[in-house]
Amino acid sequence: MKPERLPDRIVSLVPSLTEALFALGLGNRVVGATDWCVHPAEALAAVPRVGGTKDPDVAAIARLRPELVIANREENTRRTVTQLEAARIPVWVTYPRTVAEGARLLRELALLGGRSAELGSVVRPVEEAVEQALGARPCEPVRVFCPIWKDPWMAVGADTYAHDLIELCGGRNVFGAVATRRYPIVREAEIVAAAPEVILLPDEPYAFGAEHAVALRELPVPAAACGRIHCVDGTLLTWYGPRIRGAITLLRSLLSPDERP
Repeated sequence: MKPERLPDRIVSLVPSLTEALFALGLGNRVVGATDWCVHPAEALAAVPRVGGTKDPDVAAIARLRPELVIANREENTRRTVTQLEAARIPVWVTYPRTVAEGARLLRELALLGGRSAELGSVVRPVEEAVEQALGARPCEPVRVFCPIWKDPWMAVGADTYAHDLIELCGGRNVFGAVATRRYPIVREAEIVAAAPEVILLPDEPYAFGAEHAVALRELPVPAAACGRIHCVDGTLLTWYGPRIRGAITLLRSLLSPDERP
């Protein structure tokens, strides 16, 4: 349940929101975080860790005496939330699935934490980037393939934050219409048939790198022919919060229709 205000002792199970809390000047309230909460690195060095996002140590969280645990429906499990609630620990389960919702959540964190000064310096620039992108979508978006896994190939699908970000920035997610699952499994032949004009290779959750880009250049797809296969920072595709502005700037440049042959 969304709190009426952010308390003084918070455990964050969401890496992007951990970063957001520090960006908003609320980092002194973070008394625990997951092993995947890595930004800002220096400020988080002394913060106790409670395990992974999927399997946090509930007992360790309880020992930190949090007044609130911030979770996310996709990144954390229902089992974890149930265990925390059984231990009488308040849990706020967030679930932004669009970039606009991510920006809205950043504003909510600032207001709930009483950080009105950061509305202008941190929140508003993110909101302006979203507004500008919404008003500048091309008439003919470029076709984009963005995998999140290999062996088997899994792609960003509809109803996900990354899908909305791609489409906001001028792309058309070639597997966005697959209704079977949010991250559909696809075959190489389906990738070729989808004819992506741009391929984005994030370095998380699967560590795509230069070797994967080289292999994909062998596929008979426009992205390979035009040299538009890009390795990108995975956090820009999935971390909502302060990174939204930079993510929009980067993706709009990579997905620019002006790069079409």
